[in-house]
Amino acid sequence: MIEVISENRCTGCNICVNVCPTNVFEAVPDGIPVIARQDDCQTCFMCEVYCPDDALYVAPQATELTGVTVAELEARDVFGSYRKSIGWVRGGRPRPTHEVMKRLEHH
Repeated sequence: MIEVISENRCTGCNICVNVCPTNVFEAVPDGIPVIARQDDCQTCFMCEVYCPDDALYVAPQATELTGVTVAELEARDVFGSYRKSIGWVRGGRPRPTHEVMKRLEHH
């Protein structure tokens, strides 16, 4: 479930608003988007993957808010970690990580 938009990282590009298949975000004129319909989040990670500023955090196992803070996520260096784990590199083509390749080989 989408849990956090970091106000310090977000530049208000609204990419998350545009890529979300369930319309979870609401664009704010001259501001950063808000999580308007959190319960509609399908935990697809599209917003986190496409965010060029690593400003979003999707809690992978959560069905309810976990209460995690931006400071906790910063301390754990979590912002952008999902995108990196799937090999999505800025300015390039997605490249699967070693772990992803191992999972694909077993299917």
